[in-house]
Amino acid sequence: MANNFQQTEITIIGGGFTGLTAAYELVKSGIKVTVLESEPEIGGLAAAFDVGGEKLDRFYHHWFTNDLEVMTLIEELGLQNKVEINPTNTGVYYANNFFKLSTPWDLLNFTPLAFLDRIRLGLLALRARRVKNWKNLEAKTAHEWLKSLGGENVYRVVWQPLLKGKFGPYAEDVSAVWFWNKLKLRGGSRGKGGEERLAYFKGGFVALAEALAQRIRDLGGIIAVNTPVSSVTKEGGDWIVKTTDGTISSKRIIFTTALPIISEMIKSWAPSEYLDSLNRIQYIGNVCLVLELDRPLSETYWLNVNDPSFPFVGVIEHTNFERPETYGGRHIVYLSKYLPHTDRLYSMTADEFLDYAIPFIQKMFPRFDRTWIQKHHLWRARWSQPVVEKYYSTLIPDEDGPAEGLHICTMAQIYPEDRGTNYAIREGRRIGRKISRSPSVVN
Repeated sequence: MANNFQQTEITIIGGGFTGLTAAYELVKSGIKVTVLESEPEIGGLAAAFDVGGEKLDRFYHHWFTNDLEVMTLIEELGLQNKVEINPTNTGVYYANNFFKLSTPWDLLNFTPLAFLDRIRLGLLALRARRVKNWKNLEAKTAHEWLKSLGGENVYRVVWQPLLKGKFGPYAEDVSAVWFWNKLKLRGGSRGKGGEERLAYFKGGFVALAEALAQRIRDLGGIIAVNTPVSSVTKEGGDWIVKTTDGTISSKRIIFTTALPIISEMIKSWAPSEYLDSLNRIQYIGNVCLVLELDRPLSETYWLNVNDPSFPFVGVIEHTNFERPETYGGRHIVYLSKYLPHTDRLYSMTADEFLDYAIPFIQKMFPRFDRTWIQKHHLWRARWSQPVVEKYYSTLIPDEDGPAEGLHICTMAQIYPEDRGTNYAIREGRRIGRKISRSPSVVN
């Protein structure tokens, strides 16, 4: 495939939302762009699979109502009718019990905490949202900051299990900035009654990626899937990208993959100090078991698991958000676990992981029976989440690399916000616009 487009003006490595939106901005300016994606589908972490004739996200996704970048893109593509916004039912599993936590009133009834600690928990979110300068939090870890705001009991019951579930062995290294942004974001996506309101794109997030890809192609851009890149070098004034399908030459290159992957591609020539900076930021992986059930598991959409004896950070019943009729009547449940890619669970087959998970599901939902499962799927993401440490701003590599015409725009550089589709779109569009305005870009 690459032999059909040996020369282009800009090569973009990675076909997730960052790469696609960067390409979109460039082709709108008349610049020839080629996007290379190693996987069979575009979308990156937003890739999908088929359930009941409908595309379903491999990893659970939603948007907050204050995710303005993605909403703006959807409007630009004329796809507003594809967005559904609904109140959601969220809860917590703690000490073998379920607790609803969708509104401020639910918080006041959260009995695992003494009444005074419930007040502290409510005030914690308000105090966190009043923080204006996130740089004041860079010297603190999340666990230090959360303890100082809400006290030891609130931290132990509510926040510590979530930190451990999300970051595993890195839990106590995570910056207060990361947690502050989570609290700020969720607080801004609520209805008049205090209930959380979330948005979903009909056909899955990949439907938006595919619509964007089609617009790029209509404007003359090229998108190649199943095209892994083995190396990137510079010869004279050109960037030479070697793929499994040939060689591509371009004047500029934009990397949107995980930083260690970039390091591997340019290791033959890049300075060792630069390669070290790309490998400095840690990532944690994710395995996600997706169940197709013949009946509902619960009435909750998003269940945080705050029991440290359970391996899953969350049980997300997608069809309590999007109707089961969308998926041929199947009820869709995601069981998510963040873990180092060296963990034995990461290497399990789908059947092995299901056998591992079922006793935990049955303990949580005693009436659950294995016969409810019609199909199951297991998805892995090696580079799921950068570990945002203290002083993370000092670890982020610059978007302009060690040689002219090399640019980096990845989820590890999204800060102080956390990685997510909305910010991937924001950063992709930003770098695309920046490069399209550069006088050295050939038009």
